Amino acid sequence: MMEDEDIALNSVLGLELNRVFFAVRETANKQKIIEFARKVLQSEHAEAAENVSPEGPAS
Repeated sequence: MMEDEDIALNSVLGLELNRVFFAVRETANKQKIIEFARKVLQSEHAEAAENVSPEGPAS
């Protein structure tokens, strides 16, 4: 299933982002990582909302 693959990929990416975040020492760079992650999450939520049909799933 595509959903399972997306969940697995997001988990791996989240772990990698977490590793990079804690490897970075400068607070300013950590803030950039946080802002980047926030933008990605917001765009994914917006994309998911666009894909939801107001009538619900087609039968």
